[in-house]
Amino acid sequence: MLRRTIARMALVAIAGLGIAMPTASRADDWKSQIKEFRVGILGGENTQDRLKKYDGFQRLLQEKLGVPVKLFPAADYAGVMQGIAAGQLEAAEFGASGFAGAWLDCKCIEPIIVPQEADGSTYYYSVMVTRKDSGIDSIEKMKGHSLAFADPNSTSGYLIPSATMKSKGIDLSDGAYFSRTGFAGGHEQGVVAMLNHQYDGCVTWTSGQGEKEQGYTRGNLRSMVDKGMLKMSDVNIIWQSGKIPNGPWAVRTALPADLKKVFADFLLELPKLHKDVYDSVEQGAGVGYVPATMELYKDIIELRQSEKRGGRS
Repeated sequence: MLRRTIARMALVAIAGLGIAMPTASRADDWKSQIKEFRVGILGGENTQDRLKKYDGFQRLLQEKLGVPVKLFPAADYAGVMQGIAAGQLEAAEFGASGFAGAWLDCKCIEPIIVPQEADGSTYYYSVMVTRKDSGIDSIEKMKGHSLAFADPNSTSGYLIPSATMKSKGIDLSDGAYFSRTGFAGGHEQGVVAMLNHQYDGCVTWTSGQGEKEQGYTRGNLRSMVDKGMLKMSDVNIIWQSGKIPNGPWAVRTALPADLKKVFADFLLELPKLHKDVYDSVEQGAGVGYVPATMELYKDIIELRQSEKRGGRS
């Protein structure tokens, strides 16, 4: 009886001082709603390589959240866009165009984190690449030749290069300027198709920083060089876009705020605590992440809307 009285008096005293009593469950309240955390992985290279890159990421995130983390590699960008819109995924790292498209479709996602480059920037470039032995060393010389885009929902692999070429008066209809165009299914697939003479040129993405011989610091070219699939001495870069905002890590807006914060904090800490895992996921030598806002993707969203009005997906 005496012990219970003392305990009640202590609680009253603490309350009088305005000290909040910690509740062990408060920070984890979201776990009653989210039994597993599902992460979508965009298409662009073979499934085995994609899962391998995210292996350490999955393990660390599962430790951080304390719930199972499952990876879902989609065959193409649309698979992840549709998955997160349908509530079948909690998070994914999008390209800028894929994020814009998903947001336009459902208004149900938000950007939380964006990769940062070595110079502090948060952008990258689209480039057009040809084989060195093709003799095609300019976009003018691509006339009458075939071009591979990556994916219709890729920013650097379709949206930006197609919009740029159309603004310069280049008709993308087969036979008008290029002998034909097509979608390779992803960035890596596009470069492979070009190297294998299935297309004369392709578009892909790069940080545009660092040593060209290494495929620059980050991007598909760097990833393929690192895997021994590409030698930069075998290709020409014949066109480069303007700056494109790096794609964000995005989450479903409906997720509990506490969970969003835990996930954002995990990402911000990742390059500091586990740089090898960060480098694996981000395909190169960026320096970390910074918070992302919708404002960063305003222009890309408007460009997607314009493309849609023009009848192109």
